[in-house]
Amino acid sequence: MSFPEGFTWGVAAAAYQIEGAHDADGKGPSVWDALCRRPGAVFQGESGDLACDHYHRFPEDVALMRQLGVHAYRMSISWPRLLPDGTGAPNPAGIDFYDRLIDALLEAGIHPWVTLFHWDEPVATFRRGGWLNRDMVEWFGEYAALVARHFSDRVTHWMTLNEPQCFLGFGHADGGHAPGVAHDRDEVLLATHHALMAHGRAVQALRAGAKSPPTIGWAPVGITFIPASESPDDIEAARRLTFSCPPPSADVTSQYYFNNAWYSDPVCLGEYPHEGVAHFGRDMPAIQGGDMELINQPLDFYGCNIYFGSAPVTAGEPPAPAPIRAVGHPRTMMGWPVTPDALYWGPRFFAERYGLPIYITENGCAGMDWVHADGCVHDTHRIDLLTRYLCALRRAAREGIDVRGYFQWSIMDNFEWSEGYAKRFGLIYIDYETQERIPKDSYEFYREVIETHGASLPGSLAPIR
Repeated sequence: MSFPEGFTWGVAAAAYQIEGAHDADGKGPSVWDALCRRPGAVFQGESGDLACDHYHRFPEDVALMRQLGVHAYRMSISWPRLLPDGTGAPNPAGIDFYDRLIDALLEAGIHPWVTLFHWDEPVATFRRGGWLNRDMVEWFGEYAALVARHFSDRVTHWMTLNEPQCFLGFGHADGGHAPGVAHDRDEVLLATHHALMAHGRAVQALRAGAKSPPTIGWAPVGITFIPASESPDDIEAARRLTFSCPPPSADVTSQYYFNNAWYSDPVCLGEYPHEGVAHFGRDMPAIQGGDMELINQPLDFYGCNIYFGSAPVTAGEPPAPAPIRAVGHPRTMMGWPVTPDALYWGPRFFAERYGLPIYITENGCAGMDWVHADGCVHDTHRIDLLTRYLCALRRAAREGIDVRGYFQWSIMDNFEWSEGYAKRFGLIYIDYETQERIPKDSYEFYREVIETHGASLPGSLAPIR
């Protein structure tokens, strides 16, 4: 067996990163539209105004997905495209766009997996306090109910929030992402609490309004610590670090907001981790009756966005932070280390702790991609990285970890947030001047993986040192 029967092979993208048409047909502005107009906020002053022009070119993009052979496409819906003011009257043109996109996907035999929130908050809700305003819980629930009402006759798979660690941490603590505000720790913790409550309210709205039986999860970023060996002590040390809160200083970002347990324990277990509560002390938000029950809605799967893990963790008492990597350890163009075993240990640890089926909802590689003299894009680095990571995921599946799908990030090059268009993640190269689509060598590689259900992957690989 390579991968389980019924395993879902997919690709992913997000609305603001590919759609363009930032002010077309009644769409309201998002916090990313606003941030991109702030001098110095984004590489070279770039923006998602046009991006990949997916809003107008989606039939071509769906055709390329069909040729790739994917089973599913993880997409997001732009909240301000549907509700320009964040609440109130919906935008018929926005609804029509997603109707046409969803219908095109289904006609191509591709199941849409819809993420409600991939960071493009309406400016209108931000001006009313955004995630710092408890009313955001109901505003997001209203939006989720609208989405269910219009699309759940055809969409059956849903995710609520994408990477809350990022849109809250990078957007509200660091201030480098939208909305670009560096709040104090107590404010970030309050915004986090409201976001988790909004997740719960959205789950309720989807279940209440769905016209076909819904399968609902979410997609936090998976921060994985990798044991130095497979001794029980090293494994336990890596597990403890993976769910420590706040995490110790390590070679992954050590800010208090960037961890697993603070977000996923309330969602999946119904309580904030005691370690974090003790650490945050008086900065903790006031938790009202019913808050934790709202957050802790039953989920059908746990989505993991995993790109890399720690350097090898050796057991200690208490567990020691991961050591610095060897000089010259391979890294992607994002500066992220190549650590294939993250796609074994991450799914294993999350499945053990939360008891939910696992989907890899994002995994991929930013590369140094350009059109070669022969007119093709030869991204052998991406092929090698995906081969290694998929072999690690295959090991997880073979050992009985309930891994049910893999979504490659991304189907096409796109707007990479504050990095603008400097980083390319796609299986398809986008010429941003002409909007030409050029499938890369990795597109053909992934097509064969899907076609063979993983049998085309090698049986063993030399390890990354």
